[in-house]
Amino acid sequence: MATMPEKLPTLSASTLLRALFKRPARGASAGPIPTRYLLDRIDLEQVARYRSGLGFGGTRIPLTYYYLLAQRAHLATMLGAAFPFRLVGAIHVDNTLRAGVQPVTGRPLELATEVRIEPPSANGAVHAVLDTQATQDGQLVFACSSTYLVARGKRSGGGPRASATAAPALASVSAWRLSAASGRHYAALSGDWNPIHLWRWSARLMGLKAPIIHGMHTLGRACAELERAGGRPLARLDGRFRATIELGAEAALAASLADGRFTVGTGGRVAVEGEFAFDSSQPMQAAYPRS
Repeated sequence: MATMPEKLPTLSASTLLRALFKRPARGASAGPIPTRYLLDRIDLEQVARYRSGLGFGGTRIPLTYYYLLAQRAHLATMLGAAFPFRLVGAIHVDNTLRAGVQPVTGRPLELATEVRIEPPSANGAVHAVLDTQATQDGQLVFACSSTYLVARGKRSGGGPRASATAAPALASVSAWRLSAASGRHYAALSGDWNPIHLWRWSARLMGLKAPIIHGMHTLGRACAELERAGGRPLARLDGRFRATIELGAEAALAASLADGRFTVGTGGRVAVEGEFAFDSSQPMQAAYPRS
């Protein structure tokens, strides 16, 4: 008999403390780690704040908003005793989002997550892949796959993996400058109060010279700008995080709308690169408006 899913935990200060002090349990499993959580309803006020904060137009739930829900399931799963790694030092290196049906507001969603621990790479680095599928009445609402570097290898290649293919010709789409408070504003939206994103002093406590913006803030902003440039919402978005972006810096989005590829650069280097696909079921708009 299947057990009822647990209530989807929220992100809070206590969650951060648990993440900071979590120690892997002896004998923890390295195999698939399934979890099931239930979200009573999507917070439409939070969705509106997200659209406004990231620059989305229209009234649909943005594709990247769903990561905020998946992140809660991912963190709860990684805080479980079965997850064999610490959370401190884990690096988000890749994220893929795929949209299903638009959910019925006020109805619950079930989020089923499975963790895969990949075999160590040649340099000893270990990655954990968390796959979440959110369904409502049996229909897929979204799928999210996040890859984390959970054990670093030798310095020569333990970080995010380099792209093996040459980038296509990309055209400039837009640019934005991050304020000193951007990290705190996104933390208030997402619940992710990691100290590396907040203030200079808190970032330095965690070993960084300066605070950096959340990778999913960059991916969310890129999603909003691509939708505006293409006149349709995105149905799929895959972003690989290559470098950090410090608060106060400028980020520039370039893309090939026809090929579905993009980069976000800063200071002459690529911070995020990936692929995307528009939702072809939606009518093209001459100018996809801001909310």
